[in-house]
Amino acid sequence: MATLEPGIARHYDISGLEERILAALADTGVDVAHLRAGDLEAADEFHIGGVAATKELVDQMDLKPSAKLLDIGSGIGGPARFVANSAGAEVTGIDLTQSYVDIATSLSKRTGMAGKTRFVQGSALDMPFANDSFDAAVILHVGMNLPDKPKLMSETARVLKPGGIFAVYDVMRLKDGALSYPLPWASDETMSFVATPDDYRAAAAAAGFSVIAERRRGAFAVEFFATMRARMAAAQAEGRKPPPGVGLVMGENARTKIANLTAALEGGILAPVELILRLG
Repeated sequence: MATLEPGIARHYDISGLEERILAALADTGVDVAHLRAGDLEAADEFHIGGVAATKELVDQMDLKPSAKLLDIGSGIGGPARFVANSAGAEVTGIDLTQSYVDIATSLSKRTGMAGKTRFVQGSALDMPFANDSFDAAVILHVGMNLPDKPKLMSETARVLKPGGIFAVYDVMRLKDGALSYPLPWASDETMSFVATPDDYRAAAAAAGFSVIAERRRGAFAVEFFATMRARMAAAQAEGRKPPPGVGLVMGENARTKIANLTAALEGGILAPVELILRLG
């Protein structure tokens, strides 16, 4: 994995991303000098379904106020800020891409959330945290970049306290079929490690987790992208700039990535899947 990680980090590294996000928000009338975490939701929830998907996942975790939560692959910090705000959790995010860690830290400062969230650079497969450090963990659309699901599960189990909840929301493979690249998480197949729900469950069981809930969200995903396309088309027809969205984080070929993903979702080859796991 160590040899893959620089390439995966580069895939996500977009220069001037924070400035682009702030400019796009300012264009839609947001007062960026007095930014609230909610203002960022369209751009900083970089996964299928955005903040609605984060909320539905986190609602199943039964987090206690001031719970210590780990966000694995925290990106630019959207889910971390959302959970800190909505559940009162203290959130630590870890991400492979240094620029994401920097932007997440900066956006948390801008939104007055620096005290409730912190972000560190590192690998999900070798985390710089002590055993039993966290009450719960989440991973949203990150496992597709991790070749070693058993290592992901064993590392998460190591840093969680006994009885800790691990909520997974990843794109998984439901049936055979060729994928077209680029995809949002991979420029080509060398950095894509989409696995089946069975693979995740087996890796989880080996690490000492039991599955307490599972939900496939294929129809939800197809509808999410249809709504996104309709919004873009409406903005174009009216001569408005489209609202900021996950495309900002995907860079130049966002349209191609989304089209390739949508084809795989509509074909039933891929779907986002939720797994709620309990340790021990």
